[in-house]
Amino acid sequence: MYTLKTQPNDQSVLEFIERIESVKKREDAYRLLDLFTETTGCEAKMWGASIIGFGSYHYKYDSGHEGDAPVVGFSPRKAKHSLYLAQGEPNREELLSQLGKHKTGKACVYVNKLDDIDVEVLRSLIQQSITFINDRYPTTMK
Repeated sequence: MYTLKTQPNDQSVLEFIERIESVKKREDAYRLLDLFTETTGCEAKMWGASIIGFGSYHYKYDSGHEGDAPVVGFSPRKAKHSLYLAQGEPNREELLSQLGKHKTGKACVYVNKLDDIDVEVLRSLIQQSITFINDRYPTTMK
């Protein structure tokens, strides 16, 4: 059976952020930490080596593949910040059009720096993601 690499662990979120070389990326990571914590009401938890997640849920696909994932999260990557927000939410594109400078991938929204985006729109995207996931899966938001 396949085991997911990205599991929650006891690594310190603050120690992880402190190891970010770029001062600006580190400052943005702290701002994201505050924003996600305030919006979710959850304590940040490390998932794998580099994802800061909030809450958790267990998913199971029709294919039988299942696992656990953070409800929302982010990763301050070297090139861009990766934002982990719910996929498939019908109004997501409308909010993304108001977010500011970003790119989207299959599973993430990528932003270079927080000064490029509207953080209140990001807050709405986080809230939207939580609602979307809560409607589909049992979640733990703590």
